[in-house]
Amino acid sequence: MTESTVKILHSLSEITPEHWDSCARGAGPYNPFLSHKFLYALEVSGSVCNETGWQPFHLVVENGDEANKELVGVVPMYLKNHSQGEYVFDHGWADALQRAGGNYYPKLQASIPFTPATGPRLLSRDGSTESQDLLLSACAEVAEQVKTSSLHMTFMPKDQWQRAGELGFLKRMDQQFHWHNANYSSFEDFLADLASKKRKNLKRERREALSQGIEIEWVTGADLNEQHWDAFYEFYLDTGERKWGTPYLNRKFFSLISATMADDILLIMAKREGRYIAGALNFIGENTLFGRNWGCVEDHRFLHFEVCYYQAIDFAIAKGLKTVEAGAQGGHKVVRGYLPSATYSAHWIAEPSFRDAVARYLEQERDYVAEDIAHVEQSSPFNANTDLEQIRKAQVTKPRGDE
Repeated sequence: MTESTVKILHSLSEITPEHWDSCARGAGPYNPFLSHKFLYALEVSGSVCNETGWQPFHLVVENGDEANKELVGVVPMYLKNHSQGEYVFDHGWADALQRAGGNYYPKLQASIPFTPATGPRLLSRDGSTESQDLLLSACAEVAEQVKTSSLHMTFMPKDQWQRAGELGFLKRMDQQFHWHNANYSSFEDFLADLASKKRKNLKRERREALSQGIEIEWVTGADLNEQHWDAFYEFYLDTGERKWGTPYLNRKFFSLISATMADDILLIMAKREGRYIAGALNFIGENTLFGRNWGCVEDHRFLHFEVCYYQAIDFAIAKGLKTVEAGAQGGHKVVRGYLPSATYSAHWIAEPSFRDAVARYLEQERDYVAEDIAHVEQSSPFNANTDLEQIRKAQVTKPRGDE
């Protein structure tokens, strides 16, 4: 058998962008959050570092001897001393273990910091099951060697989640709300799939959102400038202060991603009387528009829905994107055409009795989540005769010039 070597990188400066991104490409369709430039911007800006409790601990697996190393794959991973910025909540687990006399922290987290978006966590160049298994085994081995309480792989695709379960990881489910493009040609085309009353409500919300002379701008690529980021950062700070205190991302981060990945970014900005008053930050993947952050300095009825949800749908239709992932939580998205979608995470826990207790809890939780998804679907705004699975599976034809 070919000898495998496992390395830990404490900074993405220790691997070339070409090598990292070759593994991300092998894992599936382009996802901007998996790119070297996004993850490195988190590090260079200081948003991710020892001081913020996110110590880079990226795993790299290579095959071959010292003279002939061949990169197999990588896993974006962090050593953490808290559970903030993850969106898969394990505070109860931490409390339980510590009450029993154990130490939950530090733990390992294989995820994209501050980003509740589904994407591969096992990034192998060839995308094979064998390579993914090798990465999973290496992650568990590292967790055991550094004596962490646990390792958590969050917002995984279902196939990687199932494979992790087969290799002994505990399986967890939750749900988000995603919009699916059934190859619509316009927003009106999408509205035609909705029940009459729901269709009227959406139209009313869109009218009222812009009734105070508010204009909407889509800003992306070379059109992004520091004035846009100054305005958006003010919105971001306001949301952070009202929700949880200190925002995770600093101002430098936004300038860095604007310089390195502007074509992957969409700012949806609302302007009134010549002044930006609200905005939403989105990232553009190969098939998906990922909604990430929202904020405002003026409150206007339905403006949040217009900027974050309806404008995102408009953009996805215009660009031929299959899905809009509008971030974590938010059952209010359902009546606006966003359907419940399962999210998946896998967990390795060192202490046997604690692991058994968590496993029993997760089995019950998975049943509850599956039942809740089925229940929520019954409240969707679509016509009674609409096949929701067909909408999810519909193929999308990208507009000419946007391939």
